[in-house]
Amino acid sequence: MNRCRLCTAEELQRIADEDMKSDNYYHCPECDLIMLPEDELPAPADERRRYLDHDNTFATSGYVRMFEEFIEEFIEPRLEEMEKALDFGCGPGPVLATMLKERGLDVDIYDPYFFPEEGFQEEKYDLITSTEVFEHLSSPAEELKMLLDVLKPGKYLALMTSLHPGPEEMSGWNYRHDDTHITFFSWQTVKWLEENYPLRIAASDRKKVVLLRRTER
Repeated sequence: MNRCRLCTAEELQRIADEDMKSDNYYHCPECDLIMLPEDELPAPADERRRYLDHDNTFATSGYVRMFEEFIEEFIEPRLEEMEKALDFGCGPGPVLATMLKERGLDVDIYDPYFFPEEGFQEEKYDLITSTEVFEHLSSPAEELKMLLDVLKPGKYLALMTSLHPGPEEMSGWNYRHDDTHITFFSWQTVKWLEENYPLRIAASDRKKVVLLRRTER
């Protein structure tokens, strides 16, 4: 493991614990990202099969309720500022995209496995949602740049990913047990994003949801 895949720092710290799925997690003291090394990342075919195992449909009441609460708290107060949205990493069943359309938004969808058309890169958006996606990213710096390129200044990037509790508590953290979860942000990582990207924190629960607003610079 040579560099952090977010901030490119070279001084990474190895996290080893016999109870963890891997003894090769690495922690970046610069941006607080925790990640698996590239040679332990899941194969794309295995990753796709894992996503298909999820029952993320309108038939799953808890899944729908999660999005209802997310929209009510973070999107609806700013809905008048939004017209066109992108659901980035929507999965095989774009439930959130449908719910946003019901609120009057024009919504595009993208998923590398299920909706791989990349026409969204020619558009500009008022809102980009990426729910339960960033923990799967193998190149978070590249994906962030791509999303910022299509996000209008003054508009919103909404992330939903469980923020890690710190390298010393990783062994007891359930979120790491999914083999496709390979990259973990923390609140400190979010603050690093604010300092190093044209982004400002607009709202957050500091646990799982972060709403970022793109600045003019």
